[in-house]
Amino acid sequence: MSVAVLKPGLLTTVQDRGRFGCGALGVGQAGPMDEVVHRLANALVGNPDDAAALEITLIGPRLRFDADATIALAGAEFDARIDGIPLTPWRPVRVKAGSVLDGGRALRGARASLAVAGGFHAKSVLGSVATDVNAGFGTPLRADDTLAFTGTDPVFVKHPAWSLDPRPWFDTDASKPVRLIRGRHFDVLTAASRSALFGAEFRIAVESNRVGYRLDGLRLELVRPVEIVSEPLAFGALQLPPGGQPIALMAEHPVTGGYPRIGQVAAIDLPRLAQRRPGDPLRFEEIDLDEAQTRYLRRERELARLLDAITTRLA
Repeated sequence: MSVAVLKPGLLTTVQDRGRFGCGALGVGQAGPMDEVVHRLANALVGNPDDAAALEITLIGPRLRFDADATIALAGAEFDARIDGIPLTPWRPVRVKAGSVLDGGRALRGARASLAVAGGFHAKSVLGSVATDVNAGFGTPLRADDTLAFTGTDPVFVKHPAWSLDPRPWFDTDASKPVRLIRGRHFDVLTAASRSALFGAEFRIAVESNRVGYRLDGLRLELVRPVEIVSEPLAFGALQLPPGGQPIALMAEHPVTGGYPRIGQVAAIDLPRLAQRRPGDPLRFEEIDLDEAQTRYLRRERELARLLDAITTRLA
């Protein structure tokens, strides 16, 4: 079973949940920018949450399905259509052989995950098929590519009107602050810069990508120069280069770096950050580590219950 790529979209990549345990080799995790919608899209078609799906960015691809399939689109609101008929997101949808999916454009948010029952196939590198454009593992979709997917029977959609309520899992309100934990070099910022980090408004720069979001706005300053030996980095680390414009590291971030780390985006807000578009405003709100961990664990419990409920519904 396969899908023919008629148009690739702006940036469409194959992603599973990423490469784990490869940091010592200098290889990052990659994987989806918005892990929650990736997991939910897979659940809606009966896949495990680490199955390979397509991450679609801002402009969706045009795909022709050469076999019957069940698909689900979750995440950013795209004006997607199948054979000219609007595609309902956040639910499993049957697609017949020969049908064409036009991903359209993102009307709200930046990224969506498109899952197919059985999962997409791609070359595995270090135990993962996740595309890492920066590291050169895999490539974004190109016109005339062919994507294979497992030849399993499509999920039986018993209640075609049923769909998920995305509101608890998808939030693009740019007026809401993103929660940030103080980084180990926060105290090296000047008093004015410490205040600005949690008070000023930044904007996502046009140069932003899956490696990092450059933040335009007030330039932050250090009290004194800091000599730093390169140290491990995580998704959501907020670094301060010499120019004074912070960079929030994203899914394809390097595994080590030597810029001061002035903050760490709370894991619960990484999906919200991933849905911000170039030009969107961004404000930070301080959260301590204990509260960030508590909120993350609460979300994971709620998400686990929802995934179990979806599995039961599909069964």
